[in-house]
Amino acid sequence: MKKRGIAASKGYAIGRVVIKEDAEIIIVETKITDLESEKARLKKALEISREQLTKIKEKAEVELGAAKAAVFESHMMLLDDPEFTGAVEMNIESNMVNAEKALSDIIDMYMGIFAAMEDEYMKERAADVKDVGNRILANLAGKAGLGFEDLDKNTIVVAHDLTPSDTAQLDKSKVIGFLTNIGGRTSHSAIMARTLEIPAVVGLNDITKCVKDGDNIVLDGEEGLAIVNPDEATIAQYEEKKVAYEKEKEELKKLINVKTVTKAGKRVEVAGNIGKAKDIHQVLENGGDGVGLFRTEFLYMDRDDMPTEEEQFEAYKYVGEKSEGKPIVIRTLDIGGDKKLPYLPLPEEMNPFLGYRAIRLCLDRKDIFKIQLRALLRASAYGNIKIMFPMISSLEEFLASKEILNECMDELRGEGKAFNADLEVGMMVEIPAAAICADELAKYVDFFSIGTNDLIQYTLAADRMNEKISYLYKPNHPAVLRLIKMTIDAAHKEGKWCGMCGEVAGDESMIPTLVEYGLDEFSMSATSILKAKQVIMNN
Repeated sequence: MKKRGIAASKGYAIGRVVIKEDAEIIIVETKITDLESEKARLKKALEISREQLTKIKEKAEVELGAAKAAVFESHMMLLDDPEFTGAVEMNIESNMVNAEKALSDIIDMYMGIFAAMEDEYMKERAADVKDVGNRILANLAGKAGLGFEDLDKNTIVVAHDLTPSDTAQLDKSKVIGFLTNIGGRTSHSAIMARTLEIPAVVGLNDITKCVKDGDNIVLDGEEGLAIVNPDEATIAQYEEKKVAYEKEKEELKKLINVKTVTKAGKRVEVAGNIGKAKDIHQVLENGGDGVGLFRTEFLYMDRDDMPTEEEQFEAYKYVGEKSEGKPIVIRTLDIGGDKKLPYLPLPEEMNPFLGYRAIRLCLDRKDIFKIQLRALLRASAYGNIKIMFPMISSLEEFLASKEILNECMDELRGEGKAFNADLEVGMMVEIPAAAICADELAKYVDFFSIGTNDLIQYTLAADRMNEKISYLYKPNHPAVLRLIKMTIDAAHKEGKWCGMCGEVAGDESMIPTLVEYGLDEFSMSATSILKAKQVIMNN
């Protein structure tokens, strides 16, 4: 039997099935009489959860690196978040219900908020809340023993879903891959699987019902396939594929310090996308030419107030200093609409992706914008930092943003603070209007970076998160390709460079077309860099 899902982490595995059954925790509402005792139960469960997460984080730091282990810092922050724990306590007090019921209600509320978001990355964060919540619930119920003990070698874990905690605890010497019913490429578990270089296929719908413990199974992380109880010929075929894949991985490592040049002799930069400052290390370890997109909104999340200028300065400075002089493109705050901050009240909107967000919010809230711009400018004295404005739809917006940046420069000069007055300032091209007007915009910007994720869905009026219309979301649609080509040509006509930081930049099937169009910089997840280098050099 062959099942097709989403290829979340590349590679091949041939092993035996172990089905991960989560201990079922049935939430029963009961009325309480001893309020303090119930709050003490909650406090104890939080303490046990914190101890468990500390151990998981320490293991993850060793096996995954500090950048990927940072997810467990956010889990622990949720345990310490007075807004979260306070809401649970208030639920206990207000309704005089048991801690399990009170906690379950708050988990459902938080998950609903994240799941309703349009942004794919933010949507997947619902899994983090569920992971932490289920851990606390398990500790309240005395069912904390959810792990991967006593597994044999060549195990392929099959589960409805794997939490970030589950994935971080996988023993690479025994677990050679995993398959899940649900999940996507941007879930933490998928990201961790790629970091651990464990092949994984997710979104298989009902794989847990199609296999039993001990079944032989082939996992194809290239095509997104699971082959249950394969015949000998299929096993032999995949043994060959495994050998070839491992050989290719070793060959790709030879490209780490090689400059990427196309067959026509054009030097192309292959950079990495990062969300946290420490992610710079993985980009450099994978041969990246720098950072093509630093998503700064993650500095604003998992906290109760705005990051200060000093906090932001330290994060940007860290990346600048560690980048070894390589370019670092930092996108200004892209928040609002679907990405909400608990401490920044925003209006409810019918179409948040078309609403009050990104540069629109920043131009309206100069107080927030200037703190970030000052931090970015100060950090520019410590590395090759470039500033990029998101969600620009007109020349007026770009010039207004640049004017505020110039105000910040004047302030810093007056304060005698160092910065690079000649740093490059560019914009993302993610709105069709910007691509169509790229010839005019190119006269004023220092560079473009094409954000294909939004550009595609705006151009085709196809929500990339809606499975019902996913067939419409086509990166190679003629209209999308024309807009990409127009943008690159407009930049080159004015002597400017053009990059791409959307998912398409790391799509091996799209790279030849982008090379043909003359794209100057490709930016993607760190683990995709070496393969992208190889494809570019062969075109």
